[in-house]
Amino acid sequence: MHEIQTEIQKPKAILIGLDTGEYHAEFSMKELEELAATAGCEVVLTCIQARPAPEAATCIGTGKLEEIAQAVQDLQADLLIFDTELTGMQMRNISDLTDCKVIDRTMLILDIFAGRARTSEGKIQVSLAQYKYRLTRLTGMGKALSRLGGGIGTRGPGETKLETDKRHIRSRIASLEKELRDMEKHRKFLTQKRRKDGILTVAVVGYTNAGKSTLFNLLTNAGVLEEDKLFATLDVTARGLELPDGRTVILSDTVGFIRRLPHHLVEAFRSTLEESAQADLILHVLDVSEPDLQDRMQMTQQLLTELGCEEIPQIKILNKADLVPELTQKSDFDTVWMSARHGNGIPELLTAIIHHLPQTARRMKLCIPYTDGGFLQKIREDGKLFSEEYTSEGTLIDAMIDIKYQKTAEKYLTKP
Repeated sequence: MHEIQTEIQKPKAILIGLDTGEYHAEFSMKELEELAATAGCEVVLTCIQARPAPEAATCIGTGKLEEIAQAVQDLQADLLIFDTELTGMQMRNISDLTDCKVIDRTMLILDIFAGRARTSEGKIQVSLAQYKYRLTRLTGMGKALSRLGGGIGTRGPGETKLETDKRHIRSRIASLEKELRDMEKHRKFLTQKRRKDGILTVAVVGYTNAGKSTLFNLLTNAGVLEEDKLFATLDVTARGLELPDGRTVILSDTVGFIRRLPHHLVEAFRSTLEESAQADLILHVLDVSEPDLQDRMQMTQQLLTELGCEEIPQIKILNKADLVPELTQKSDFDTVWMSARHGNGIPELLTAIIHHLPQTARRMKLCIPYTDGGFLQKIREDGKLFSEEYTSEGTLIDAMIDIKYQKTAEKYLTKP
């Protein structure tokens, strides 16, 4: 017998944007298309309505909504996705007028995050953001809430019905916040320990899909998921990176940023995002082939400023340079052109990292006399030995020497 293969039908989505002049609507809609594709939708129509401000009852106005209702029937659409945050009343009215499931940009992003979270902390952060978002929209959603059913926009802590006791939701939020605070205390303890031990940290940040995970894997062989989708990775990953000068630093990959990141997510993921604020150096990865490169760069810089990272040294990595060969590509200590996919630009990047990091240790070749075995023991405990050889004059070592021992170590330097 032949196996019958059934193809899973993607939900058909109509994307609706509101152009009030507050932001670049076309760029934002392009990003919404990517988000919808990441969530598993087939986009059948995209439309933008220009208005000076959102209409209180329907967001885009009754006339435009009637056109959308007709398009839902003609295209057999399953889902309306709005590029702006909707109130509970707006969601109910739109759903009633179009007889179609309605979600907004924030619900879509929360849905993607719910599907991508892998660690306990990531799952708690997503659930917390979803509960807070839904709590503010219980009143007024009515039939629109029951129409959500399953599928996109409902992953995570489950469907919250209008009759749900708000006190129960608030209790759940308080419980999740306590769990996050406990996890944050543990992370702060680890951060303080790293600082006490003199371990340097480098954070990889940037717009989602700029190639952060590809770069991270290239530098550390971490095996982090790489995918041509937004938010391919969500949870923070940290690995050791050995630099050419012999020092080892901790490299951390953070969640990707997007335009107009919902405040529910910024709040929930603040503790994770603040990994960047604790770093000694930030690698800001940019997709140099993007037409709205400047816009994305400014958005990331704004979020870094909000997190208190403006004083931390930063290297701009202009990634995917192979896609723009017509541009002049010259690297220096502050800007590195590279293609993480093809492995180009790594030596220049490592040189720039060494330049920006504080000089906490130095690689030295020493011949330590046997009478000073105590000093050798200190190097073994606080430094890093690459080689050790016993000679007639003393112990010959090639080692990374902590800065506090360098004055003593200079007495034992071997001749080149």
